Amino acid sequence: MITKPIAFIKRDFLMAVSYRLNFIFQMGHIFVSAFMLFFLSKLVGGAASDQLKAYGGDYFSFVLIGFAFADYLSMSLNNFAKNIRTAQLQGTLEALLVTPTSVATILLSSSLYDFLFSSLRVLLYLVVGVFIFGMKLQLNSFVSFIIVSVLTISSFAGIGFISAAFIIVFKQGSPIGLLAGISSNLLGGVFYPISVLPAWLKPVSHLLPITHGLEAMRRILLNGASLFEVGDQVVALCLFTIILFPLGLGVFSHGLKMARHDGSLIHY
Repeated sequence: MITKPIAFIKRDFLMAVSYRLNFIFQMGHIFVSAFMLFFLSKLVGGAASDQLKAYGGDYFSFVLIGFAFADYLSMSLNNFAKNIRTAQLQGTLEALLVTPTSVATILLSSSLYDFLFSSLRVLLYLVVGVFIFGMKLQLNSFVSFIIVSVLTISSFAGIGFISAAFIIVFKQGSPIGLLAGISSNLLGGVFYPISVLPAWLKPVSHLLPITHGLEAMRRILLNGASLFEVGDQVVALCLFTIILFPLGLGVFSHGLKMARHDGSLIHY
């Protein structure tokens, strides 16, 4: 069972290392982004300290964590659809789907390398923040960090499956990922705490997985919170995962059946 995901990771790794310049640019982007956020935090200064008391009062730490973990959001929302579209254009999609491998295994395995690389980028953001800009982390429970990360990614992935289903059926860019991404960046607390939102928008922000994921992650990394202390966010992420992950797989399977039924699976 584990051999198939490993084969996908090996394939994608070999493809990635063949484009070394792109790898260098991605690493450079981390440093540029961190510097940009640091200078932005200087502009904000102490003006937002009241809103950031729950996170230690430092805007740079707040926004760097939001920016880094938004990488997972983007990856989860867009990567499944991107891989499906690439397989359509390369003519390999049908060949993959006729193998004795479940749809879920193909979807997840085809994105494993990208998730691993995204995890590396997140860690590099934190390393740069700590060792270059003096960001103070209080990570007391690495297990809590991993659990919240996995639950957050799983919640996002369910939406990503729905986005991939759109590609299977309509062969065009999916508005699902775009809408979810815009909503999450605007209302999910990536660049500012949701406490600054108008009262009528705050309930909407709680309907987004990223709101709970970022709240838990910031409290774990900046306040040294335990898994029990972020229990409300963990429960919310579990509910999102239980609902969105199987729903996304179901929608993707239905889209696959539709494409097979009308003979458009290999069309692009």
